[in-house]
Amino acid sequence: MKTIPDASVLATWRKSSYSENGEGGCIEVADGHPGVMPVRDSKNPTGPAIVFPTSHWGCFVSAAKNGQFTV
Repeated sequence: MKTIPDASVLATWRKSSYSENGEGGCIEVADGHPGVMPVRDSKNPTGPAIVFPTSHWGCFVSAAKNGQFTV
């Protein structure tokens, strides 16, 4: 996993369908980047983005759905 400093100018972002509505746990993802899935915090759109290899994206989503990440 790597980060990119300001992905706001490098990608077209959309709110992830896996994000919670109104619970403060919203992420945005950027489609169209072969082999990787850029992810960022929707509350900090100019902050860094995490770039997951596409093969690891499903593991991240599963962990988030199972509550393995806490604030």
